[in-house]
Amino acid sequence: MDSRTLSCDIEGAHVHVIRRENENRAWSKSKKSWAMPVDFLVVQAFDQYALERHERLGAGGSDFLLVNLFRPPYGAPMTTDAIGELRESLSRRAGLGRKIGPRMCRHAMASNVADAGGKLDEVQALLGQKSAESPRPYLHPKPSRLREAVERVPLPRVSAKEGDR
Repeated sequence: MDSRTLSCDIEGAHVHVIRRENENRAWSKSKKSWAMPVDFLVVQAFDQYALERHERLGAGGSDFLLVNLFRPPYGAPMTTDAIGELRESLSRRAGLGRKIGPRMCRHAMASNVADAGGKLDEVQALLGQKSAESPRPYLHPKPSRLREAVERVPLPRVSAKEGDR
């Protein structure tokens, strides 16, 4: 939860995204390295993954975050196809009844941050976008938040009565 004990200056749980070419010629989209803050659930899931990874591969292997654990080449960075298969398998296990794509994950994350009170610039930074307007297509407010927004607007008669005082 805090990497400062490991000589990292960034406070709190996070993942470093480093632009480099992967063995299957994939690159991260961003041209610069950055740190992505993560929550406790991500840390907990990564801890479980790291244990399983160590059990299957030992201490050696790739320094990439996600590596093949269930099919050859074991320990090699996961391909986008393998990540897609994993995502589909997890969707089925969760009983979602439909395929979940990477874009849907981005939309959900952006909307969840906004619904939790996150500001547009925070969503922009978390999505790794340059333009302040870029996150707008990703935001899909939940109906309860829309209801709360409508209820925050004072009724005209309430405002008029308060103005008479």
